Amino acid sequence: MDKHSPIHITLEQRDEAVTITQWVYSSLRRAVMLGQLPPGRALTIRELASLLGVSPMPIREALRQLSAEGALEIQGNRRVMVPRMTAMKFNELVEARIALESHAAAQALPYMDSDRLAQIRTLDDQIDVAEAAGDAETVMQVNQDFHRLIYTANPHQVTMPLIESLWLQLAPFMRVAASNLVEYYQIDRHHEAMEAIARQDAIALRLAIAADIRDGCAFAASPETLQALISA
Repeated sequence: MDKHSPIHITLEQRDEAVTITQWVYSSLRRAVMLGQLPPGRALTIRELASLLGVSPMPIREALRQLSAEGALEIQGNRRVMVPRMTAMKFNELVEARIALESHAAAQALPYMDSDRLAQIRTLDDQIDVAEAAGDAETVMQVNQDFHRLIYTANPHQVTMPLIESLWLQLAPFMRVAASNLVEYYQIDRHHEAMEAIARQDAIALRLAIAADIRDGCAFAASPETLQALISA
């Protein structure tokens, strides 16, 4: 990645009830989550302030929060960047995702109803449309929404902040992988997950979520491919 390549951040309209600092944090967090800020791309506070059309102060506060979440790395020269990925870190993040998300799905299953399952199916259809159109950013966003809608069915759910922290650390690299790989999924694990939900089969749901995550990271089975993407 060219350290000076152009950055495009999709900005959402700010609600009057939301402070500038909250909006900046949300915008930058979403940019990381969608891979709009690629690993290794150095950014300055001035550059980010210009991109978002705000003063440096809310940028600094947002960067402090995102750094605490592991999404961004603040360097000594007043620059920030999405941390570079390593093979060992990647494997740790994937295994942590599998452990947390398969647990979260199983715990949410008793609270699933037909209305939520219908919403989940709608999101899966949207993913298919985005994949057919080659819209990698929308695929990432709606895929996250798909998983989030499953896990948050549990009203006592406490793992979502941990899960989203893992997504933040993985998403920029996964966006790089998506743009460099011809194929991701070979089996529709989302379909398996939705069937497990319909049957109220917790074991099948755990397996489907774990397989979905592993399939999305199948390129890591080849150390050469993983290293090439890390070095991209």
